[in-house]
Amino acid sequence: MDDRIQIHDLAVFANHGVFPEENKLGQKFLVSAELFTDFSKAAEKDEIALSTNYGDVCRSICDFMKNNTFRLIETAAQGVAEDLLNHYPLVSGVRVEIKKPWAPVGFPLDTVSVSTECWWHTAYIALGSNMGNKEKYINDAVTGLSDTKGCIVEKVSDLIITKPYGGVGQDDFLNGVLRLKTYLSPMTLLERLHRLESKAKRMRKIHWGPRTLDLDILLYDNEIIDTETLHIPHIDMQNRTFVLEPLVQIAPFVRHPILNKTAEQLLYELKGTHR
Repeated sequence: MDDRIQIHDLAVFANHGVFPEENKLGQKFLVSAELFTDFSKAAEKDEIALSTNYGDVCRSICDFMKNNTFRLIETAAQGVAEDLLNHYPLVSGVRVEIKKPWAPVGFPLDTVSVSTECWWHTAYIALGSNMGNKEKYINDAVTGLSDTKGCIVEKVSDLIITKPYGGVGQDDFLNGVLRLKTYLSPMTLLERLHRLESKAKRMRKIHWGPRTLDLDILLYDNEIIDTETLHIPHIDMQNRTFVLEPLVQIAPFVRHPILNKTAEQLLYELKGTHR
């Protein structure tokens, strides 16, 4: 996205620092922010309501800096970035830099600064349960994600009844998929999903065995990630009708970043092999 709003060296007096006197007496900080957005409609109509008001942005930055106290300016910078994303719906990403003039490090310098970036991403999460009150476990997980800072559940598919996958004898599953808008990193999102599974008393005793709740990241933007603990896109999603059917319902044209095929194409091919 090419459009951006830039704010340079907004001076704010606030109470951040490792030393107690910094938290008590306060000091000056210089905050710069770059907001990535689309103001083509605002430019065409010459209407501020269609853009992001940089005066309001400055006020938001000042309020956040003044109303919070952090030991690290790294924490302050991350907080400002997240706060801007949460408050300005036209903004897709932000870069924030906080400068600390005359930092007490025992050396002559003008400023010390930290900078961070924060962006909205789109993730697709597979939902599954085949123990107990299956629908409640899934609905509680959806609610848990909705209540998670940095997560907005945008769409949830219908839940479908499916046969178990993997050859282990067990009850039928309820399965679905949701679309998530999030600024959490893939690993942070995975940790959140694991906490929701633990809250549902998910046990990992048998591979492909019965479970109260199963939450998997299928896609995260067009990212390709392969680590010991996380694989994106999900390594077996193209072979699972119980994943592709609900995914197609809410996002038929989302594209697999490795196979370069849409969810609709993958489902058509998979069903063709099962005729």
